[in-house]
Amino acid sequence: MSGQSTTRTVPGVGGPGPARAGGRTGQLLSGLAVALGLVLFLGGFVWGAVLYRPYTVPTSSMAPTIDAGDRVLAQRVDGSEVRRGDVVVFEDATWSNVPVVKRVVAVGGDTVSCCRNGRLEVNGEEIDEPYLAGGKAAEFGGIPEVTVPKGRLFLLGDERSGSLDSTAHLTDAAGGTVSRGAVRARVDAVVWPMDGMLRAPTGFEELGALSSPGPLRTVVVAVVAGAVLVLGGAAYGPLAKRTGASRARANAGTAGAR
Repeated sequence: MSGQSTTRTVPGVGGPGPARAGGRTGQLLSGLAVALGLVLFLGGFVWGAVLYRPYTVPTSSMAPTIDAGDRVLAQRVDGSEVRRGDVVVFEDATWSNVPVVKRVVAVGGDTVSCCRNGRLEVNGEEIDEPYLAGGKAAEFGGIPEVTVPKGRLFLLGDERSGSLDSTAHLTDAAGGTVSRGAVRARVDAVVWPMDGMLRAPTGFEELGALSSPGPLRTVVVAVVAGAVLVLGGAAYGPLAKRTGASRARANAGTAGAR
């Protein structure tokens, strides 16, 4: 008998090998996933904070599109970008000088009136307004024919019977219109409750192009994808460690039974 001794190495346990190399690759990928996830998550939040402002609508003047107490996200825009059908946030001293949310139904140069056949008319065209409450006509009382001055907007609430909108300011010096410069933002979505993006005001398409939705969906996708990557990457380490320990115990048991 010689003085040499032999040892038996359990496959996959200790030493460099495919399993250890695979573990290093997995750790590298999980680290990259976490890093990319943080970029998307934080970048999405920063992007959203730069582009959007939250507002709480205190009244039901925009129902059923926006109910009293709803929380909305509005994209910061210049007044020159506003088009017919947009729901905007504006501030005007004549309208109490606090943020007001209304729908733009006519822009500078338009002629607006209501309502010979129960519909709003802009430039002689009857406007289909599916955002109004079901079974309700567009008018509450009547709107005499108004020509909107250049650089100004005519706005109505979607709840025509209870909205203090342009119709309540017809006797003002500006004839109920608001300067484009008073616009602070354009509402994209109702986020609480989670009603989602506002419907496109397709009834105004015959009069010109509509505004395109802002990048809110892209912002949300970036934030959600970032969160998934961070959580998935962070979970890899504990899961891989647990899997490796289970595999080692199984291999050790198999070796001991030989």
